[in-house]
Amino acid sequence: MLLLVFVVLLGTVVTVNSEKHSLTYIYTALSKPVGLQGIHEFTAMGLLDGKMIDYYDSEHQTKVPKQPWMEERLSKEYWDKGTQSRRSKQQWFKVNIDILMKRMRQDDTDVHVLQWMHGCEGVEGPDDSLQFQRGMDMYNYDGNDFLSFDYIHSVWVAPTDAAVPTKRKWDEVQVLKEYTKGYLENECMDWLGKFRSYSINQTRDSPPEVFLFARNAKVETNIILTCLATGFYPKDIVLNIKRNGRILTREDGVVTSGVRPNEDDTFQRRDYVEIKRSDTSNYSCEVIHAASDTYVRNSWGKKDFAKTTKTSDFVALIKIVIYCKYTV
Repeated sequence: MLLLVFVVLLGTVVTVNSEKHSLTYIYTALSKPVGLQGIHEFTAMGLLDGKMIDYYDSEHQTKVPKQPWMEERLSKEYWDKGTQSRRSKQQWFKVNIDILMKRMRQDDTDVHVLQWMHGCEGVEGPDDSLQFQRGMDMYNYDGNDFLSFDYIHSVWVAPTDAAVPTKRKWDEVQVLKEYTKGYLENECMDWLGKFRSYSINQTRDSPPEVFLFARNAKVETNIILTCLATGFYPKDIVLNIKRNGRILTREDGVVTSGVRPNEDDTFQRRDYVEIKRSDTSNYSCEVIHAASDTYVRNSWGKKDFAKTTKTSDFVALIKIVIYCKYTV
């Protein structure tokens, strides 16, 4: 029987930016229960761009959606088949973790961990299509790299002597190598594209909420003005801090976070500038989100500057409620 050890380092983080997207599945099996709440003998989860989209554990033994769009767009048959697949893998992991323990002459005094991560990364092209960039099929045992698949050369890589017998077996099975390479480059990318389109449609054309802050700077005579736009989709947005109608730039001291993702697949951006408290100019924030046809503009009032003098840590928050159609 082939030893199929599917693993990944605990705490693996998938890097995400505005152009790369990833679909990853992580399976974790323990050699015995640990009796701690929330820690299961077997867990499996899917992640899209680092966010969990489905989940299974040995206690409930049901594959469930973790995003609303997963539940809405995928049929009951998909979840039923997924549940059966996870149950099969749960049993399979139990058998193979026992094999590894015997191979390494380990007893059940300690808890041993077997993990597998597999998935793919794609780069978004100019036409919004995803092009395959790399595949991942990585195995880990007790926190150490055990085995990985080199999809370019179609060979298994064993970084430790204990993994060499598995490498030899797997390298001899041509159909296994062909399936693994094909899954990473084709099937995984197909699902990545589908899931991306489902999540995008869920949050399409979401208008921003805009907030203005005024707080003390480290220099007592200065204050910091911050403009935050959040909850918008897609990511393209214009955010300007103005003084007397003129757009301020980095040369004027404006600092920006850039566009960053929120947990719900929308985006946010935060800009701020430090000014003299005695400055009598009119400062305003302008936000333009063309996709949702939204234009927002509001100003910091002098009363907001004054409030920051009462307590050193006070933050004045004004929620802008001026939303109007973008008709420049």
